[in-house]
Amino acid sequence: MHTEANSDRRSHPKMPDWEQADLPEAAPVSWRHWTRLIGPGIVMMGIQIGGGEWLVGPEVTAQYGGGLMWIATVAIVLQVFYNLECGRYALYCGEPVVTGFMRLPTGPGMMVGLILMLNIGAFIPALSSQGAATLAAIYLDRPPTPDDRGLVMGLAYACLFGVSLPVLIGGKVYNMLQAVMTAKIFFVLGFCVLIGLFYVPADKWWMIFSGFLKFGHVPSTITAPEDVARGGKSLVNVFSYWWEHGAFPAIALGNIAILGSFAGYAGGGGLANSTYSNFVRDKGWGMGSRVGAIASAVGGKQVSLSHVGKVFPITADNLRRWAGWWRYILRDQIMIWGPGCFMGMALPALLSIEFAGHSELYQAENKLDWAQAMITADGLRNAPQFGPAVGRVLWLITLFAGLMVMLPSQMSIVDDFSRRWTDTIWTASRRVRERLRPNQIHWIYYAILAVYVLWSFLCAYAFTTPRLMVTVISNMNNVSIGLTSFFLVWLNHRLLPKPLRPRWYHTAGVLGCGLFYLGISALVFVTKVWPVILELIQG
Repeated sequence: MHTEANSDRRSHPKMPDWEQADLPEAAPVSWRHWTRLIGPGIVMMGIQIGGGEWLVGPEVTAQYGGGLMWIATVAIVLQVFYNLECGRYALYCGEPVVTGFMRLPTGPGMMVGLILMLNIGAFIPALSSQGAATLAAIYLDRPPTPDDRGLVMGLAYACLFGVSLPVLIGGKVYNMLQAVMTAKIFFVLGFCVLIGLFYVPADKWWMIFSGFLKFGHVPSTITAPEDVARGGKSLVNVFSYWWEHGAFPAIALGNIAILGSFAGYAGGGGLANSTYSNFVRDKGWGMGSRVGAIASAVGGKQVSLSHVGKVFPITADNLRRWAGWWRYILRDQIMIWGPGCFMGMALPALLSIEFAGHSELYQAENKLDWAQAMITADGLRNAPQFGPAVGRVLWLITLFAGLMVMLPSQMSIVDDFSRRWTDTIWTASRRVRERLRPNQIHWIYYAILAVYVLWSFLCAYAFTTPRLMVTVISNMNNVSIGLTSFFLVWLNHRLLPKPLRPRWYHTAGVLGCGLFYLGISALVFVTKVWPVILELIQG
């Protein structure tokens, strides 16, 4: 019998009905129990301090100072709304939102094809290639040159294989991700804070952090004296310019793809944000504790995952418990993930804006495909305030920090892809539901992981320009998060009971996320892709 709680009467008939159980109690969280604060938000933060924060963000700030950091502010705030709605769905039924998308009237067949297209950026292993170049620099004690391409490619293959090993152990795959990402955050951000406090002047701190509030600054063809003085490119504020001149300024769109990358990598981006719902379930929050988690190959024999989600009846007691779990999600996003993403964008950019000018790689970055990964490290080594011995130590530590940024994030991409399609197959396929027991999901997960790693080997060989990889992936991710924002609103307003549905401002935030990223994607397409298509047609 269907109830308001089991509202899957409106989900697609090819998807199985939800089961039903009461919502468990949420344990109270206080600073005495601070370890309970370590949850999906810190895992997502560790995952998302990656290519954008370490590679694209410093490149943008080196050219424009802190004037475009407001793009990161908009991106991160809108993604908080997106993540909250992913968490809402997982709390209610213990399913990830991508599985929920299969329940929409479009049906699992059409949705699988669409998600596969939106997930295509995951097929390009950019971060392992950048990590391999960094590893080669540590081995050679110098930045690798084009003559070292064979060494870099060999290390790229080793990195792709190596990043898949940690998820084999830990009981739950999530447990290992949480341990690795927590260590990554403390090391990388701690290192950046120490260097920033002791060696970066206060005016640079102000330049970066005030940039988060400089809304409306855009690249311009108008040359400003202060921009020329710092050796960067010109910016103008569209609002103040319009107020003074009664017209909008001429905007320079030559670097729009890089700016699209900056927006795409600020916070999370793409389908990576949807994985928050997977982690909420695997952490055991809300109805996730009634459903289970994906087990690791070693130590996961007692871990199982139900084929279908479980929902709770709408009673006064369950609504009280829901409020407790919803505070977990709010705290996780507003106190941990959001501020962590701001720091993850600001601190690497702070080091870059201070030290990148001391590196010859900064001028040669277009000639050296993997220069982005080590410009800051090379700048620290050559900075005049450090002697040769201290400079070399800082060079090595910064390179290691780069590895801690990129390789765990590449590991998370391997897990993210495998996890997304494992969850989809586990629930949407009737044959799998009938033939595999709840403790056998790891066979699907590791089969997909193995195929993905083999594909990444081929892709690493085909894409020989890591910088191009980063730009392509991030701009494709903008389309993904833009489209799925609208699916997420549809999902939570259609399948959740009325007392649990998002309020108008949550809905507005997610819709704003969709419009923001699709708008950036359209701008990149019109200015960069469409002229190439026209040239091919006419040529």
